[in-house]
Amino acid sequence: MSIPSNIAEGCGRDSDKELFHFLGISAGSLAELETQLIIAKELGFIDNITKVEDKMKAVQKLLTGFRKYVKTNIDSKNNQNA
Repeated sequence: MSIPSNIAEGCGRDSDKELFHFLGISAGSLAELETQLIIAKELGFIDNITKVEDKMKAVQKLLTGFRKYVKTNIDSKNNQNA
């Protein structure tokens, strides 16, 4: 819930800098989810986490690409104002 919620909040803000900030928070939430998944496996709550890990890697790639795109826009605007 936290990952898409932070993406949505960032998209609802007034600037690319704020969006980039919330995308960073989303990336942190994804790392938290990965940690929780590993702990759940080690405690025996889940047997096989491969499919979930694969989906998390896909989300991480998408999120990284989105962050790079937004960062490029920020840098472009900064260069235009310089």
